[in-house]
Amino acid sequence: MSGPSMQTTARKDVGVTIPTGGLSDGFSPRPRPTIRNVAERAGVSKSLVSLVLRGSPHVSEHRREAVLQAARELGYRPNAVARSLVEGRTHLVGALVADLHNPFYAEFLDGLQESLHGDGLRLLIGSGRWDPAFEDEAVEAFLELRVDGLVLLGVAPSSDTLAEASAYTPTVVVGERDVELEGVDIVVDDDQLGARFAVDHLVELGHQRIAHIEGAPSSAARCRCEGYLVAMRRHALAPYIMVEHGDFSEEGGRRAALALLKRDPRPTAIFAANDIVAMGVLTAASELGLRVPEDVSVVGYDNTHLAAVTHISLTSVDQPRRAMGRSAAALLSDRITEPGKTARLRQVSPQLVVRRSTGPAPSGGQS
Repeated sequence: MSGPSMQTTARKDVGVTIPTGGLSDGFSPRPRPTIRNVAERAGVSKSLVSLVLRGSPHVSEHRREAVLQAARELGYRPNAVARSLVEGRTHLVGALVADLHNPFYAEFLDGLQESLHGDGLRLLIGSGRWDPAFEDEAVEAFLELRVDGLVLLGVAPSSDTLAEASAYTPTVVVGERDVELEGVDIVVDDDQLGARFAVDHLVELGHQRIAHIEGAPSSAARCRCEGYLVAMRRHALAPYIMVEHGDFSEEGGRRAALALLKRDPRPTAIFAANDIVAMGVLTAASELGLRVPEDVSVVGYDNTHLAAVTHISLTSVDQPRRAMGRSAAALLSDRITEPGKTARLRQVSPQLVVRRSTGPAPSGGQS
């Protein structure tokens, strides 16, 4: 017997085609297949199906294939909640980052997810929005989901929240070295060294009035500023030190750069706390009619994909983002397996990538 006629209409807003007829007859989604359904289809017991789905080696290949074939035919998907209750694990890792708009974090997450996937772990991602209270709430949400591990990147939840989280959940902190909790592993870049690379490069180009735009309060921002100060003093340029406090945003970089570039005399070079801040510096220079690098040289930090865009061509200090993600994943997997391990610190070394945003100091810019 033929069923009711079905008309279709295109939903242009979402780019799909959906049925518009025949739904008034009480349409409802099919019930999800269960382990019982799989067992009946395969002609085995429910307990044997459970063994197969858990990957037990104590099942013959013939029966394993029969169960898997039945599951495929029925469209069966294991109940993750039920499995976590049985195993005591969710196979989930929560990653909390400061800002999902920053490509540095996206590239780090690529490396993290790649390695976690190889260890049978899936990634949940949240953003702290540069808000300590929101960061605390996000950590609590991950704990309520009973994640197997936490990775905190560029965020600084309260010490109480971090202590509580790490007491029950393997935790790796990335980019913050001011964490002294037993059992919390740390992955950081040598930020002071990277800042010195930036200043040394500008000095080699003849610059003296080199300014720095500091990032949001964090150990990374502090270390980059300290590296800038050390390098300036080492080159006997202490009288030319200029630090403008900002944050890690493009607009923050723009505001700070406008303040610096309106000084008299203005800096001939600006070392920005990260690439996003450097984008704001480029915007400010353009607004003031200044050419980069002829009038002002600009250096960023992180060497994100933005820095390599042809019309930007930003000189930047490179952090091996994906390698840092893989390192964090390795530390976390180890701690999930052996929770009692002593806390470890992994520090990676930066490199300077020179592009077209830096050039010789302009005439008269060396004094």
